[in-house]
Amino acid sequence: MTVKIVTDSLSDLTSDLISKLDITLVPLTVLFGHETYLDRVTITTDEFYHRLIHGDVWPTSTQPSPQDFTDTYDKLSESTDEILVVTLSSKLSGTYQSAMAGRSSMKNKKCRVEVIDSQVVALSLGLIVLAAAQKAKNGAGLDELVEFTRKALTRSHLLVYFDTLKYLAKGGRIGKAQGLLGSVLSIKPILNIREGEMAPVTRVRSQAAGVEYLYNFIISHKNIEAIGVEHTTSPERADELAKRCSVAYPGIPIIRSIVSPVTGVYGGPNAIAVTVFESEGK
Repeated sequence: MTVKIVTDSLSDLTSDLISKLDITLVPLTVLFGHETYLDRVTITTDEFYHRLIHGDVWPTSTQPSPQDFTDTYDKLSESTDEILVVTLSSKLSGTYQSAMAGRSSMKNKKCRVEVIDSQVVALSLGLIVLAAAQKAKNGAGLDELVEFTRKALTRSHLLVYFDTLKYLAKGGRIGKAQGLLGSVLSIKPILNIREGEMAPVTRVRSQAAGVEYLYNFIISHKNIEAIGVEHTTSPERADELAKRCSVAYPGIPIIRSIVSPVTGVYGGPNAIAVTVFESEGK
């Protein structure tokens, strides 16, 4: 039986990719006060960002419960006896802990579930999951997939331009970038993820300069398997960046997406993120 692949909604995978590779998504939850919405299920990205920008209620988020994962495992165990779960960084959410805890309540005790903390988020997680799902589709067993995925974590590199850090700070996810909070308003931070949490890389003066920095980061890599380009509310800039990447790397898959509502709680408007997924054995 084919190993089933599970991830969370912060992988930012599009519905067509999820369907094509038979990936199961467990959504996180967005809250506007007492209103709760399942990420990308009962609230769309367009609806979320409209409320984020124009609404007067500051959103928050929460991870799936252990029972949410148990229910997912039980359903999948009807057609497989091996499941691989890859979650966003445990330092950014309790999703990994819920995924681990969910195993203990499974009805089918013979179904083996392995959970991996990716230490990343967004398409940096998504591209790892896609690679694992393709390998599963090609017949790889669970042990092989676990080894493959753990090695793949070192090949996925995320860089994010933020128009402001106030959303990241208010949501308590600012991590090692805390020192940038005192920067003047005209300075726009660029962050990556180090040891599972956000960390500063540099600062620029405009979104255009930020996009240029992201592009130069991408083309600094020579052996690329896939590229991810996503945004919160700047589709034109992201499209332009993706087109430049397609010229620089013809034939390399460029995955376009919109940052999930839950991640948008912390990223805020006008953020743009890129992921470079390096080739195996680079």
